[in-house]
Amino acid sequence: MTNPPAFGRVIWIVLDSVGIGEMPDAAAYGDVGSDTLGNIARRRTLHLPNMARLGLGNIKPLAHLDPAPQPTAAFGRCALASPGKDTTTGHWEMVGIHLTKPFPLYPRGFPPEIMQEFERRIARGTLGNCAASGTEIIKELGEEHMRTGQPIVYTSADSVFQVAAHEEVIPLWELYKICETARELLRGPYEVGRVIARPFIGKPGSFTRTPNRKDYAVPPPKGMLLDQLEANQVPVFSVGKIFDVFLGRGIGDHEKSRNNADGMAKTLEAMDQLERGLLFVNLVDFDQLYGHRNDVEGYAQALEEFDAWLPSLYGKLTPRDLVILTADHGCDPTTPSTDHSREYVPLLAYRPRKSEGVNLGLRSTLSDIGQTVANNFGTKISEGASFLAAIA
Repeated sequence: MTNPPAFGRVIWIVLDSVGIGEMPDAAAYGDVGSDTLGNIARRRTLHLPNMARLGLGNIKPLAHLDPAPQPTAAFGRCALASPGKDTTTGHWEMVGIHLTKPFPLYPRGFPPEIMQEFERRIARGTLGNCAASGTEIIKELGEEHMRTGQPIVYTSADSVFQVAAHEEVIPLWELYKICETARELLRGPYEVGRVIARPFIGKPGSFTRTPNRKDYAVPPPKGMLLDQLEANQVPVFSVGKIFDVFLGRGIGDHEKSRNNADGMAKTLEAMDQLERGLLFVNLVDFDQLYGHRNDVEGYAQALEEFDAWLPSLYGKLTPRDLVILTADHGCDPTTPSTDHSREYVPLLAYRPRKSEGVNLGLRSTLSDIGQTVANNFGTKISEGASFLAAIA
């Protein structure tokens, strides 16, 4: 007879881009000096009493945030073993997928052979084809887009092909079809991590992006954590962009989120529905709204809002729950760059029934988290070393 899991339910929350210091190879990525949490804390006092009690300040010294004398969670940090520093790389590594080479980047725009075929297939010309901020490029090209009906194509420091269109010019169904066409085209050496539909509304001078974003990710290789949990009949509920990153593989119920506040509210609602299994959550505002826009104050406030929400989460926990807090990469808002940064990520594992600190040290890969979840539910993945025995 199979032994019951040490934790009947795991709530795994990814604080998107909340890195905790540059990795040794940061220079190769142009990220020397990046330290998302550390630099924000130096720039502006962070009030994070709940995460401090968990042991956030025990992972590494942070200005104005003292180590907890008796942290209530297991604490440590994880390195990225895969090359790269984007959403897909980080999330894939969490579930046991290590890349041997990074997804391709296009800082000077996409090559003519791609764009010409793309325009032929969608029967429209395009605007942009450059690396840009999403909000800035619709401000710059939105009016011309409305006049010509040509979608705006752009990329970023991530491996992404993004298509922006006004919902009254190109309806959502057509924008999604355009992105599906791009996904079919971007294969082989051009296989970017994600194609993203970026709809917006409004008038020139006051355009705003809508919540109808849709991501088209590369299919993850088989055998990753969510596949293994499904095979073991372990329910998985996702909140935020997790469903899109993994194309829904192994995920049962799921909820998209408009922002961090919505994601946190939906996490609490999901806990009422999911009595056992994995609740996998991504909170994207840290990255999307603040890191990429170099908004230090906005980032700091978002961290404080998350910290203030934690007691609401604690109120719904049972003694057999495990809460894991981590990130997928960095995005330091204090540096001149608006790109992601090659950083370690924090790891906090809280067990209500066993509120005592355990130093998990430096983990060599984010897959250690996935392996721990797999181990808990009686299965395993191909990468990572479980730390279940240290926290159970």
